[in-house]
Amino acid sequence: MNHFLDIHKTGAADLRNMITQAGEMKQARLGRPKGAPDDDQPLAGQMVALIFEKPSTRTRVSFDLGVRQMGGQTMLLSGNDMQLGHGETIADTARVLSRYVDLIMIRTFDEDVLIEMAEYADVPVINGLTDRTHPCQIMADVLTYEEHRGPIAGKKVVWTGDGNNVCSSFLHAAGQFGFDLTFTGPAQFDPEEEFVGYARKKGSKITIERDAFKAVEGADLVVADTWVSMHDAQSAKERRHNLLRPYQVNERLMSHARPDALFMHCLPAHREEEATSAVMDGPHSVIFDEAENRLHAQKAIMRWCLGV
Repeated sequence: MNHFLDIHKTGAADLRNMITQAGEMKQARLGRPKGAPDDDQPLAGQMVALIFEKPSTRTRVSFDLGVRQMGGQTMLLSGNDMQLGHGETIADTARVLSRYVDLIMIRTFDEDVLIEMAEYADVPVINGLTDRTHPCQIMADVLTYEEHRGPIAGKKVVWTGDGNNVCSSFLHAAGQFGFDLTFTGPAQFDPEEEFVGYARKKGSKITIERDAFKAVEGADLVVADTWVSMHDAQSAKERRHNLLRPYQVNERLMSHARPDALFMHCLPAHREEEATSAVMDGPHSVIFDEAENRLHAQKAIMRWCLGV
């Protein structure tokens, strides 16, 4: 069963093959209408359940469109529709869904929900996001970097701000794809030591640097993410802003990175907070290529899960 639960739980060779296939599928669609089917229809006759406990724009649209382009159909389900883990256990939901669909993508809060879904499902399960990790995003990010600058192996990636779920998956990717990562942010928001330790054991250089300007020296890629969650209370948001303000990615900070450094943000962004519009719309930014590449990377992930 090829579940795609986290980058460090999938073999490095399989991850590399997915990136290659995603790039090939993207090239094959150049100049075609967005809704046109792919020439290859590997998901023909297949049904994919897309479960959203957390709201989404890019994850929902990219998975839905990707399934359709590959000839499959989607069933969109919200947490309210299913009362996931409340009216019925996660295990029983997984067993039931496995009788109806060929693949499950779930975007949820608690990582335990994802793990239990995969344990009891008889079909592949994809992690569309949890509070701990976001592997599909980082697959798109690796694809984006490599189509602009070539192999990411050996490069220096700098994560600024909060060591959140996206940062966690970047650490997994550092170990699997062979790049180094520097985290710069307040100590209160350091990434989980488990994920830092994983990347170091795989041979990646992982650095914690409180001075943002020192951190980005020699950076090939600078990455930011939103400082607050939509679920944070206003008082918590204000406190986080005060702590994270020194780590804003602005033109001055980017000037300390390599001249050809790229800037990424997984979106949605709060402009003039974690990053300025001057950077987001500037020559270093590839944020909209990054957003598009969610589609292509996830198509490759789905094909790997289903063996097609």
